[in-house]
Amino acid sequence: MKQPSRAFWRSAVSDVSPIEMDGLYAPRFQITRDTRISAAGSCFAQHIARQFKARNFRFTDVEPAPPFLDAETAEEFGYGQYSARYGNVYSIRQLLQLFARAEGTMDPADHVWMKDGRAFDPFRPTIQPGGFSSVAEMEADREYHLDQVQTLLAQTDLFVFTFGLTEAWVNKRDGAVLPSCPGTHAGTFDPDTYVFRNFRFAEVLQDAEAFIALARKHNPDMRFLFTVSPVPLTATATDQHVLAATTYSKSVLRAVCGELAMAHDYVDYFPSYELVASHPMRGIFYRPNMRNVAAEGVSRVMDIFFAAHGDTGAPMTDQPDTPSVPTSDPACDEEILEFFKT
Repeated sequence: MKQPSRAFWRSAVSDVSPIEMDGLYAPRFQITRDTRISAAGSCFAQHIARQFKARNFRFTDVEPAPPFLDAETAEEFGYGQYSARYGNVYSIRQLLQLFARAEGTMDPADHVWMKDGRAFDPFRPTIQPGGFSSVAEMEADREYHLDQVQTLLAQTDLFVFTFGLTEAWVNKRDGAVLPSCPGTHAGTFDPDTYVFRNFRFAEVLQDAEAFIALARKHNPDMRFLFTVSPVPLTATATDQHVLAATTYSKSVLRAVCGELAMAHDYVDYFPSYELVASHPMRGIFYRPNMRNVAAEGVSRVMDIFFAAHGDTGAPMTDQPDTPSVPTSDPACDEEILEFFKT
């Protein structure tokens, strides 16, 4: 069997510079501007969602911002980041439970967090800066949100999910996964109520398969594009060094994506992690803190992805319903952990 040059380390990696490396992504199926695309995931996934919209692909948003909000305010309140106003979804179990709550098959014990007299949704603690004015207002907004999420899968041909973390905080009473540790953005941490979990490979794979089955129940022809965020952990709740904890988390998630792609011809994997975080890249696409991905790195990743799908032009920022494409860093809930370090 004769292999192409991309299969050999010397010709594909060591003899070329990181910015000249080619052939890392060959799409399993094409994504066109007629494809109805929905997205969720960790904060890096916001870049992907922005680019689909900026390049005039058919990006689904079932919970758009009210027309009276300007683009900056809308983003601050969690609109337009993904296909609904669910904020960052760091784990596949969090995603699976989101749709279970929308379908009414899961009713979590955590209904509201309070801080300074304001109400916060435990599953979206950052989408309403400063919280809601009352519990009733928060519950009404959540009911509307879940109603919209329930319609999402029926309007989706391709679901894009960026795996972010294996670490999570879980309510002991019902197993509900939270996007942040209680007591950071709002709420109160109680060790009798909440427990730390670091999901293992088999758990992540099982949750991913369950989500795929749920999604294809709504649309039997749905396809999936999975990626792994190249953004390291801000902090770890394990007893490991944060670098070792990051390596574990990303290794598990990357292995799960590989397993899913090998098992299903309707699942594709895009190597955003490898394009930024692998050692041949020499860290050139990170900012000096070696965590945040620089604008040049984001552009490199996005250009490779869209070129593989036939879009070689620059992002379009003047399309209807897209008055501007934010260039700021994506909102990451876990950034607040820096303020809680001891």
